[in-house]
Amino acid sequence: MAGLNPAALAVELTGEAIAGELVFLHGWLLSRCYWQPVVARLGDRYRCLSFDFSGFGDSPASNHDGSPEAYAHETLALMDHLGIERAWIVGHSLGGSVAVWTAHLAPERVLGVVGLNAGGGIYIQDEFERFRGAGRQLLRFRPRWLAEAPLLDQVFARDSVATPLAPTWGRQRLRDFIRADAIAAARALLNSTTAEQVHRLPCLMAGLAVPAHFIGGTEDRIMPPDFVRHLASFHPDLGSGGDNLRLLPNCGHLAMVEQPEAVARALAALLAQQLQSVEAGV
Repeated sequence: MAGLNPAALAVELTGEAIAGELVFLHGWLLSRCYWQPVVARLGDRYRCLSFDFSGFGDSPASNHDGSPEAYAHETLALMDHLGIERAWIVGHSLGGSVAVWTAHLAPERVLGVVGLNAGGGIYIQDEFERFRGAGRQLLRFRPRWLAEAPLLDQVFARDSVATPLAPTWGRQRLRDFIRADAIAAARALLNSTTAEQVHRLPCLMAGLAVPAHFIGGTEDRIMPPDFVRHLASFHPDLGSGGDNLRLLPNCGHLAMVEQPEAVARALAALLAQQLQSVEAGV
């Protein structure tokens, strides 16, 4: 992809892959930092890669269109750069769509997909137009001095979660909000929420040749359980939409920070289940 330099991306990578490899993808206006609580619980057994998409966190912007497909190419390019041949792809929110696209583009590189607070496939025009409009307004007013505004970090610590986060996470969310590249963030917002993109996700899910699982929050208002359940139901092996979906009680849109222990346990169970299936020849 033109302009893409995987070596320039901000990366965190744990040690040897004793039991497997995991690639973690963050959501819109976030960064790799939010995976740290989960990686801390899994990094002694699994080689864990978390990185900042171009234009977010500590990664410079690129000139791609910011679509989930473009970020999937970015993910695969980074895996090539780091010598990761096959891995589970775990994506939060927007990162969940990127994970599905990654598995679609290169199923031979993906052992399975996990969407965390991720779903979709239902396009409601008025709601999406309001969402895009609100997002564009957020991006227009982000002066650096906001990072020092009193009490604003407390607002971010309470936004979109069931229980307020620790103050350090509120400050982290505020920093990531301010430093995201305006063009990259706008492209990611607009090019991931078109009717075409939203309707494409169920088609991609239906054609996936790898396992796909979803973890949602019962109190998630950004990606409500019905939206998560809808996308999960299209996977060919688990069409009931139940066996591949787990909902965490009293959890909002940031499960990896709100309930990292539950998320880590769920991921470890999925990988162990897959290993047992391989050993049994299933």
